[in-house]
Amino acid sequence: METELSVRPIAAQRAAKKKMNWYLWGTLFILPEIVLFIIFLWVPIFKGIFYSFYTIDFVDGNHFIGLDNYVSIFKDSLLFTSIKNTLYYMILGIVLGFWIPPLIAIIITELKWFQGAARIIGYLPSAVPAIVLYGMWQWFFDAVGPINSFLQTIGLSKIEFFSPKMATISIVLLETWQNFGSATLIYIAAVVGIPRDVYEAAEIDGASVWQRIRHITLPSIKTLMLLLLLLQVITTSQNFQAQLSMTDGGPDNATLTYLLWMNHTAFRDLDFGKASAMGSLMFFFLVLLSIIYNLMQRRGEKA
Repeated sequence: METELSVRPIAAQRAAKKKMNWYLWGTLFILPEIVLFIIFLWVPIFKGIFYSFYTIDFVDGNHFIGLDNYVSIFKDSLLFTSIKNTLYYMILGIVLGFWIPPLIAIIITELKWFQGAARIIGYLPSAVPAIVLYGMWQWFFDAVGPINSFLQTIGLSKIEFFSPKMATISIVLLETWQNFGSATLIYIAAVVGIPRDVYEAAEIDGASVWQRIRHITLPSIKTLMLLLLLLQVITTSQNFQAQLSMTDGGPDNATLTYLLWMNHTAFRDLDFGKASAMGSLMFFFLVLLSIIYNLMQRRGEKA
């Protein structure tokens, strides 16, 4: 009995040592990624917050000015315009584009044939390089482009895709076409992961396709949809490439989003201190948004 009791601590020590070795080797494997993550992500974030309290001058040096950069942001008339355009862009992205990937994913998984080909075709837009994409859609949206030419052929009037009222809608259509493929694949993986015996039981009970989608598919991917909704809000709040390439914030600042305004402030006005302050405000807003989402998710899991 005493021998057995003396062996147990030795076995426990060996198990603990083995576990520590696994943790040590695992840490060593991910250490390079952690170092790169700190150098290229967190160091620039903290430097940006630090420089937001300075005027950045590459000739005379940096000078501490406290909260003047933040005061300058809130006094600028473009702040309201950029926030309004960003919110409008985000809402349009959700209304016009958020529901397309899950819809296409459900349709593809319901297909009896050609599922593989449909997945490849759906993902192709995501593989188009950005420079080709923007050039192609510039041509599509042109006054004498294929869309307007077709409309005139059938007797309809032209659409001014880059007018103040249509410019943001045009950009959202472009980005929806570009990005729905990757999101669709994620939804397909989630739908395929739902146990098939649940669907078979529903079919035996006489459930229609819509009833299966409503009562099985959508509840099963609800958490994923909420997560991708948050990611879309964060992504759209940070997007400016399409606005920069297609309209450069015009016409009449109709597509001037917050991030594009920050880009202009830094690289056109060369006011890097104010741009750093703008980036810091965006960073804290997105952190707050992520915290709210996590709290809502935890409450939902407890409920």
